[in-house]
Amino acid sequence: MMQLLKSLVRQNPRWSLALVMALHASAMYAQVVGSDSLSGVWGADVRFGNPVHGQLTVDGRDQAWHASIGGFQVAAEATGREIRFTLPDNSAEFRGVRDTASNVIRGEWIQQGGVILDPQYASPVELRVIAPSVWRGTVVPLEQRVSVYLFISTKDGKTTATASNPEGNYFRRRIYDVTLDGTRVSFQTNGQKMEGTWDEKNATLSIPLVTWLPPFQFTHRNADGAVGFYPRTPSDTRAWTYREPVSDGDGWRTASMREEGLEQAPIAELIRRILTADPTSTALKIQSLLIARHGHLVLEEYFYGFDEDRVHDMRSAGKTFAPVLVGLAKQQGAQLTPQTLLYPLFKQYSSFANWDDRKARMTLRDVMTMTAGNACDDNNDDSLGNEDKMQSDQTQKDWYKYSLDLPMLKDPGGEDAIYCSGDLNLVGGAVAAATHRWLPEFFDEALARPLQFGRYYLNLMPDGQAYMGGGAYLRPRDQLKLGQLYLDGGVWNGRRIVSKQWVDESTSVHAHFDPKYSLGQEHLYGYGWHINDLKAGAKTYRAFAAGGNGGQFVIVVPDLDLVVGITGGSYGEFNQWYRWELELLPQFILPAAGSARDGHAKQNTAVSSVRP
Repeated sequence: MMQLLKSLVRQNPRWSLALVMALHASAMYAQVVGSDSLSGVWGADVRFGNPVHGQLTVDGRDQAWHASIGGFQVAAEATGREIRFTLPDNSAEFRGVRDTASNVIRGEWIQQGGVILDPQYASPVELRVIAPSVWRGTVVPLEQRVSVYLFISTKDGKTTATASNPEGNYFRRRIYDVTLDGTRVSFQTNGQKMEGTWDEKNATLSIPLVTWLPPFQFTHRNADGAVGFYPRTPSDTRAWTYREPVSDGDGWRTASMREEGLEQAPIAELIRRILTADPTSTALKIQSLLIARHGHLVLEEYFYGFDEDRVHDMRSAGKTFAPVLVGLAKQQGAQLTPQTLLYPLFKQYSSFANWDDRKARMTLRDVMTMTAGNACDDNNDDSLGNEDKMQSDQTQKDWYKYSLDLPMLKDPGGEDAIYCSGDLNLVGGAVAAATHRWLPEFFDEALARPLQFGRYYLNLMPDGQAYMGGGAYLRPRDQLKLGQLYLDGGVWNGRRIVSKQWVDESTSVHAHFDPKYSLGQEHLYGYGWHINDLKAGAKTYRAFAAGGNGGQFVIVVPDLDLVVGITGGSYGEFNQWYRWELELLPQFILPAAGSARDGHAKQNTAVSSVRP
């Protein structure tokens, strides 16, 4: 059992081992002895902590500035155009800059991660004048949420229960023996035992999932109230009805699938399969599906309790932002090229452990393509540079230094990529060094605001700098904009954001991964973009994508002028979610977009290759 728990932490390092040990007892499959009274769907939805939120007011009328939010009144430090303050116990921090032209304060709200999130998160806040020298805006922190559903049923005198967790996909298909003795319910497996109580009168199942918190209270849910368990709630067995997306002022132009040359029948079949998927399985836990065609958002569907306003963890799909920031920095004049030597950029370090002369030759291109040659392999739990090892190391909490100090295993460069989150994080460090900017501030100014992002959250490292190895939370509509930006050669709604030259270079082939880590498929790589050939019928389409654990995808198919966004909850089940791009797109979406009747299609714009 302990080995199982450790594997859960490796797959999802943002969850503490203590929490995983507690939550596993909420049950996967369970055999209930003596009664079928527990049959049905049970749900518990718990929010951890009480992050400060609401109206933030910054008052600069006196020489001593102060800020107020959530009942706190604290002194604020105003130095030139910069405004900063910290709440007691370092529970939250604000870093802002006043725009003298508009008299608006734009900043980042920094919250502590807490139980289930990364160490810290930064989210943008805009404060506007409400009186002379007084500014106000709204702080909406990232929610610390855990939902657990138990599906209990009786067959042939035996009662079984399956648990699902949409946020992290814990407890998949594990079997527990459960004994009901009066009001006591015992969960047992492999010598481990957890006891809860059953209140028949009030129909509640109380399980002490975490010793230092009150027991989780599971309540019976009918088919109309189990949001997060079923693909749609209320559960609807009728045929899916297409509805054109609605413009919400975020920059997306909308249109119908028919107007943009998409056949509805294949996509309707895909959505039918999502809606009729077994809720106790994780094979098709797609939580959102969005499609843009010819620059118009034409499909927007959400499942398992998610909606258009709920941000979703991008996991490793967020890695792609790191090379994007390089292009943005170059656009603003930073002296960065793929050939820029990496180590001289990190001038804050006077020496490096495990120094090897090959490190002196390591370039920005090498870390953007995961060909750095260092001892870092996220697919190997024993690798020194493995992301989980780095993030759990208590002796070195500077993650740039951790990666830079790794031994070298081979010469940097070449075409053989080894999957390494630490490498893409170093790309972020290179941007910070070249621009002399705090990455959350640069990200907001150069990318998020120009792309008209709504709420989003960047996870931070222990030192407060943004972690670019993955894990940003964005709305699915905003994730999709990254693909549209690169499909359109670096332009969003007529505005140049990043150069076409950088887009073309980034989406060209620079390296490849071992097919054994890609279900035997050829897996090419650009600068943070995964590149695959997708065969639909007699045609083959080159696609480039940002991709992450659990089924997080932003997929661009240039030949069809198409962008597909998927978010999912099949965390830790690579053999399932990785097929969504390789199989679902060719089977359903590409045929819908490849109709000869479509007169809008662009000319061939397949990604190029720099390989021989």
